[in-house]
Amino acid sequence: MVQPNEEEVWRVFVDGASSLAGYRVGVVIISLPREKIKLALRIDSRVTNNEAEYEAVLAGIQAAREVGTSRIILYSDSQLITQKIKGVYEAKDDKMLKYLQLIKAQAEVFADWGIEQIPREENNEADTLAKMAASL
Repeated sequence: MVQPNEEEVWRVFVDGASSLAGYRVGVVIISLPREKIKLALRIDSRVTNNEAEYEAVLAGIQAAREVGTSRIILYSDSQLITQKIKGVYEAKDDKMLKYLQLIKAQAEVFADWGIEQIPREENNEADTLAKMAASL
């Protein structure tokens, strides 16, 4: 595994999806030397698709914490989730507010972090991992 340099900004691509069988999460972490760490999770708990997207962000943060990097940029194809985390959109539902609080608390360990919305076609790898998690 690559040891993170304190100056490196690692890219963390996340995607979540919900189904009747539970939710699935795909995470791809790319270090500056472009080495990849991939994670696919299936959780047998029912959540909404938006909740699955928040769970994907949380999984990405946790995975980045585990590898020890101090700077990350999260990438998600969910405009709603990225804009709520950035504070552009307001979260009104109590459950969504709790997700936002949890994400911000978890991300406090990083010296620097942010989140960006990207087109779906730029998030194919995380999406593929989330779909693959359905078969786990």
